[in-house]
Amino acid sequence: MRYRRRFLNPIPAVFLFCGLLSAQGQELIEAKIRAVSVTQKSEQTRSEFELSADWTAVWRNPTAELRPLQIVHGVPVQQANSTGMTALKNLGLGGIVCNVDFSEYMVSEANWETLVRTIEACRKTGLIVWIYDEEGYPSGAAGGLVLKDNPDYEAIALTHDPSRPEPLALRPAYENTHASNNYHAARRYPNLLDEQAVQCFIKVTHEAYWRLLKGHFGTTVKAFFTDEPSLMAVNIGPLPDDIKTNVRVVDPLDADVKPLPSVPWVRDIPARYRERYGENIMEVRRSLFEGTDEADRRVRQQFWGLISDLVSKRYFGQIRQWAKAHGVASSGHSLWEETPLHHIPLEGDALKALGQMDMPGLDMLSSEPQAVIYGGWLTASLPASAALFNGGRRVMTEVSDFSQTMAGKGQAPLTDMMATAGWQAAFGVTEFTLYYDYRQRKNGTYKQYCDFVGRLNAFLREAQPVPRVLLYYPIYDLWGEYIPVAEKLTLDSQSKRMQQIINSFMKLGRRMVKEQISFAVVNHELLASAKVHDKDIWIAGQRFEALVMPAAVELPMSGAAVVEQFKANGGKVLPDKISGKAIDFDSLDSVYASGRLTVPYDQIIVGRFSRQSRDILILVNVAAEPYSGRISGKNSAQWFVAHPDSGQIERIKTDESGRIAVSIPSRGVILLIGYPQTEM
Repeated sequence: MRYRRRFLNPIPAVFLFCGLLSAQGQELIEAKIRAVSVTQKSEQTRSEFELSADWTAVWRNPTAELRPLQIVHGVPVQQANSTGMTALKNLGLGGIVCNVDFSEYMVSEANWETLVRTIEACRKTGLIVWIYDEEGYPSGAAGGLVLKDNPDYEAIALTHDPSRPEPLALRPAYENTHASNNYHAARRYPNLLDEQAVQCFIKVTHEAYWRLLKGHFGTTVKAFFTDEPSLMAVNIGPLPDDIKTNVRVVDPLDADVKPLPSVPWVRDIPARYRERYGENIMEVRRSLFEGTDEADRRVRQQFWGLISDLVSKRYFGQIRQWAKAHGVASSGHSLWEETPLHHIPLEGDALKALGQMDMPGLDMLSSEPQAVIYGGWLTASLPASAALFNGGRRVMTEVSDFSQTMAGKGQAPLTDMMATAGWQAAFGVTEFTLYYDYRQRKNGTYKQYCDFVGRLNAFLREAQPVPRVLLYYPIYDLWGEYIPVAEKLTLDSQSKRMQQIINSFMKLGRRMVKEQISFAVVNHELLASAKVHDKDIWIAGQRFEALVMPAAVELPMSGAAVVEQFKANGGKVLPDKISGKAIDFDSLDSVYASGRLTVPYDQIIVGRFSRQSRDILILVNVAAEPYSGRISGKNSAQWFVAHPDSGQIERIKTDESGRIAVSIPSRGVILLIGYPQTEM
């Protein structure tokens, strides 16, 4: 409705007094309305035809694969049928993310029978299915079954306590970790660095689904969803008291276990460390907890590099290999994506771990659209970059209004839900899995949301993201600086250099989002693998024209050599400085001929894509006020604007300078599609 007002012909004011109208007058009004409707439909049809018939056919009726999936933890018996699944389909959903019921998890034949009926009903009604791989979260425990017969598989940590005669000692990573401080259950957790423990998880969980649902794998069942697995050996803080009392305690906690600085461990760490570095970790392991000289930092960088490789291969990699062998995709998201500080102890290198998924994902707990500016950009850009560099296109989000409801603000309104979906799509998200409560949303708003997401994907899911700028993800430097602490991990507990690097990195990402600069994040390993051609830098078949570097970073030799060659060829390298003048991003105007606002406004999020040689821009206004202005559109001669909320498509013109006039309401989302002149 927001976009239709300007297309209606004015009706004389006298006709608005319906009580005074004659029958002839009423017929005249109806005739005018019909004429306007026919004209609009004609214009819409013409614009769609000129745009692309195959694109717009899907736009008008998005398929199940393009629509959101509802997360349903155990379908009730009475809904495990075609009627129940049709009701979900009528909400506009494309499918469900489900699991065998949490009660008597994995062992109840009745629950398995209900799930089988559910999947069969989805097949009949045309819904797709993802399998959620855990009883609650974090994934990896199989509801406790992994450790039930194999207690030696439990996650362990190397701890440091100077008050002990021997300060360094191993202990289970349970108390004061995410295993005991999460919203689902306090439950001991397997070691994701232990290859056998992960194999057990796959056998207990994935193989059980395969045995009963193998006929649906690759058709109805499309993917597995893993939820917040981590290495545990870090204190991320206790739950609020009012929440903690309601969390189920599966494994009693020992109050005498005091918080200690910890790092993750597995039995073959010494062998793997010696194999890789030719050194004895047992002789230098104190450097994991203390020391500021170069030798200490080198030990920490080597250790965390090894940890990153092990968890990426042994957990995420094993699951991906199993999924590929069984005709489905691996997906999910990690824990605490919002800051690089937590990436170190939780998975070593978040970008590398996500790169082991077929459809890497994120957890977006807030439907406040401006969350993108204050940290959401990193949460989304990590999986989007992982997909870009591993040759994929699908990026998953688990999205909800959890933050709003927990704060007592009620459910997010439809406009905020749409804007939140819009900015995530701008970063490359394609698969929307929902924790929104559809049962409490009325008047068709849930279907409006699902149709909206379907229309976004109708144009974007088969399009290729085209970020031309790289933002260096400084995890290598952070490994060297990271010092474990006993208390809740915060940036204040870390070195001044760590604070400078992370603050610079977060500031740069935030600034580029506000200045409509599309970018991908890249770590030291990917940068070292890059090839330089002319003034461009290529990584995994993707071309980039500029590299933005946070302050105080020191690249390893392999990455530094690539950057020096890039600079020598005339490539744009923009280093941040601890003090002095900030980076001038105006120098990137030549990188992005399309999609820059002619008048700066930091509440517009822009995503850039290409499909069949056509430019696609998605513009999202995350502000509470409408926006009117102009945006550069020089790459294409002819543009269309598509409104995913209403379904309308219009042909628009550029001015003599190649600029496009745009009007975006508060929380509004539009798509601009550009065609070369030769196609029109």
